[in-house]
Amino acid sequence: MASPDEPKLTAGEKAKVTWLIGRMAKRGLAGEQVYQGDLERKVEGVLEGARKRQERDSAQ
Repeated sequence: MASPDEPKLTAGEKAKVTWLIGRMAKRGLAGEQVYQGDLERKVEGVLEGARKRQERDSAQ
C-alpha cells in the first residue's frame, strides 16, 4: 500500500521504476559491494517528477 506522501504514478512512470528496480536486483545478485546509487537517484527523479506533476495538476 502506498503511503500518502507518494504520488500516483502514470503507466510510463510505473514501467520506468519497474525497469530500474529490475536493474537494481540484477546488480544485487552480483553482491552487496556493487554501487547502486545511480539507479536509486533515477528512481527518486521519476518520483520527484510525479510529485511535481501531481502538484501542478491539482493546482488547476
